Amino acid sequence: MAMQKATIGILVLVAVMGVFMSVFGSLVATQKITSSGSITAIGVAIYQDSACTTVLSSISWGTLNPGATMNYTIYVKNTGNIPVTLTMTPSNWNPTTASDYITLTWNQQTTVLSPNSVVHAVLTLSVSSSISSITNFSCDITITGTQ
Repeated sequence: MAMQKATIGILVLVAVMGVFMSVFGSLVATQKITSSGSITAIGVAIYQDSACTTVLSSISWGTLNPGATMNYTIYVKNTGNIPVTLTMTPSNWNPTTASDYITLTWNQQTTVLSPNSVVHAVLTLSVSSSISSITNFSCDITITGTQ
């Protein structure tokens, strides 16, 4: 009788394990695979100084006479991890007619800048000698690094 109870106990245990396995699935094996890579980062930062310690956020051109040309030095740093081609675009002129009389250029258009490199750039603002009716102006200057 004791042997029958032990056998029945073992059978019940096997049955419970069988139910457990069928309810919760079969045995599972896993393997972890490590992964690494790099992400392409494109970025430029504009500074007032060659050591790239003071970020440039605005430029004041001061008072300009008709026919005047003024230069402003900036430093452009490639903060990404791939070379970029630099472009500069003035936009949002205020008043809108200012762009008919005032031009903004620079000496680094289409320059390729390597990662972590810095380039000395000169922005040149030229005022037409025929400018009239504009006493104040503003514009946005966008410097872009493109892959």
